[in-house]
Amino acid sequence: RIKKVINMQSLLILIAGPVRSGTNNRAELIEANLHNMAQVALRVYQKGHIPVVGEWLALPVAKAAGSKTIGDAISEEYLYPVAHRLISRCDAILRMPGESRGADLDIEEGKKRGLAIYSALEEIPER
Repeated sequence: RIKKVINMQSLLILIAGPVRSGTNNRAELIEANLHNMAQVALRVYQKGHIPVVGEWLALPVAKAAGSKTIGDAISEEYLYPVAHRLISRCDAILRMPGESRGADLDIEEGKKRGLAIYSALEEIPER
C-alpha cells in the first residue's frame, strides 16, 4: 500500500490578543497577558507552525528608541506599525479572546490582506 502524505508548509501565524486592555497599565497584568500569549504560541508551534507575537518584535525596537515602559509615547510610535509590517509577512492570525483594540486592528489588516483568520487553536490545521 502507498500512504498519501500531505506535506503542508508551516504557516507564520500572528497571535493577536489583549496585552494592555483591561490592565490599567499594571505591569503584572500586562506580563500575565504576554505570558498567556506565549503559552498559546507554544501550542501553535506544537501544531507545526511558526508563531509570533507582535510585542516580541516591537518592544525591543521601542526600547532601543528610548521607550521606558509599554504604553508610553515612544512605544506607541512602534507597537502598531511593527505589528502591521509583521502582518504583511504572515500567513494567518489567531485572534485570542478578550477585548483588544490592537488585536481588532490586526484582524482588520489581516482581512484586507486575505490572511486566514482563526479564532481558536482547534481551527489551526496540524502540519
